[in-house]
Amino acid sequence: MHHLGQTHSAHRADHILQTPDTFVRAPLPGMHKATAIVHAAPVIGARFTQYTAEFEPGGSLGPASLQRFLYVLQGELKIDGVVLVRGDYAYASAEHATTVSAKSAARAAIIEKPYLPLPGVPAPAGFTGRESDVAAMALMGDNALEVRALIPDNPSFDFAVNTMTYLPGATLPMVEIHVMEHGLLMLAGGGIYRLGDSWYPVAEGDFIWMAPFCPQWFGALGKTPAKYLIYKDWNR
Repeated sequence: MHHLGQTHSAHRADHILQTPDTFVRAPLPGMHKATAIVHAAPVIGARFTQYTAEFEPGGSLGPASLQRFLYVLQGELKIDGVVLVRGDYAYASAEHATTVSAKSAARAAIIEKPYLPLPGVPAPAGFTGRESDVAAMALMGDNALEVRALIPDNPSFDFAVNTMTYLPGATLPMVEIHVMEHGLLMLAGGGIYRLGDSWYPVAEGDFIWMAPFCPQWFGALGKTPAKYLIYKDWNR
């Protein structure tokens, strides 16, 4: 329902909160029977692009000109003959042209960015994985906040993607202010996010972009765990 121009979405110089009521869908080049919700892109100052791809049965997404990370949100996708289901993920370098296809309706979070080489370090190879196979690590010893690293801890990668799961009442241990930027997609639950000097209620389906040095903090609320997928530039 339209509420006379009201929304929780916000656009500030150092952050964006994008809630589902403001999502606009449009196909990107290389999409067939699919559409995209673009959340972050270089036009806002981001050094990466993040979007949600929504596939109809028989839909597909062609190769990217940049390196690409994909995390399955719903349904079943196939990449280079490998079938991925919810919670599975894949990485492909710009040199490895991969096509994503869907037999039935599906959704995926996709991150694309130019690769920044490191002298003397070879570029990474493509891979697939399953989130449930990744060991959970307690953040700074807090067992109520689990982190799963989906990108290998290797200097060949110039970014990281993690999932972070908070038990109800768990919080980040500090307000963070740092050189990295983030793209964050809420996967489950909800809570309160501080971005800059503003405080926002957030819930499943919301997206946040944080510029470098944006003050940031999160606390989980409710009776079920809160979980998000988070991107950051790394190793550079």
